[in-house]
Amino acid sequence: MVRSALYEARFSDETSDLDPTVEGGWNTSNMSTPVSILEEQQRYYRERAPEYDEWWLRLGRYDQGAELNRRWFAEVREVYDLFDRAGFHGDIIEIAGGTGIWTERLAAHAERLTVLDGAPEMVAINQARLRAAGYAERVTYLQGDIFAWQPERQYDGVFFGFWLSHVPPERLDGFIATVAAALRPGGVLGIVDSRNEQTSTAHNQTIATQAEYVQRRVLNDGRTFNIVKRYYAPDELEALLDRYGIRAQAGLTPTYFLHVVGTRR
Repeated sequence: MVRSALYEARFSDETSDLDPTVEGGWNTSNMSTPVSILEEQQRYYRERAPEYDEWWLRLGRYDQGAELNRRWFAEVREVYDLFDRAGFHGDIIEIAGGTGIWTERLAAHAERLTVLDGAPEMVAINQARLRAAGYAERVTYLQGDIFAWQPERQYDGVFFGFWLSHVPPERLDGFIATVAAALRPGGVLGIVDSRNEQTSTAHNQTIATQAEYVQRRVLNDGRTFNIVKRYYAPDELEALLDRYGIRAQAGLTPTYFLHVVGTRR
C-alpha cells in the first residue's frame, strides 16, 4: 500500500489494527490487476475524451429512448442537487476531473479548485469548459498518474465522480487512505458513481456481472478496450470510509447512480 506522509502522520495509530490482506481490510490478496489493464484503461480514456460527454448527455449510442432518457436526467438533477447542498467550499480538489462536467459545478463553490486527471485530452476539454464558464482563474490542473498522486496539503473538500469504480480491488485501501489524508478535519467528501444497470451504457456494450471487475468497452469507431469497473453497495462504502475516519452517508438513485457525502472526523 502506498501511503502519503500525511497518512502516516494522521492514520498510522488509529488504523494500526487494519490488515489490508485479510477480510475487512478491503484488499483481497488473491486479486491482482495486471498493469497492462490499467495502461489499457488509461489509453481508453485518452481516446474516449472527445466522445465522453455523449454518455452523460444520452447521445448517439447512449440514447435509450424518451422514457429512459427522462429517468436518467431526473436522476442527474437529483445528484446535482445533492452535491450542490453538500457544503463544498474553500480549497477543493477533484480527482479524475475528466471533461469538467462536475468541475464546473464545484468551481461555483470553491475559492480554489485543483483538478487531477491522468489524460491530457480530458484536461484540455476541462480547461476549455471552465474558461467558457468564467472559472479558469480559480482552477489549477495536475495531469499525472492518479494512483501515484500524494497530497501536498489538506483540502476543505475532495470529490470524484465515476472514478472509484475504476480503482482495482487491491488498490482500494491505499486510494481511500490517500483521500482521507487529503481531507482536513471537518472537510467534505463527495463521490458519485454508477449502479450496475445495463441501460446506463451504450447499446453495443454489456455490463459485467457484480462479481466481475474487468469490462470490455467500445469506442464509436469500434475499437475495444478492457477497463476496471466495480460496483459498490452503500453500506460497503460507509464501512470502508469509517475505517479511515470519514463519517459518510451513501445512497442510490432509483436506477443509475450511487452517491456518497462524508465528513472527515
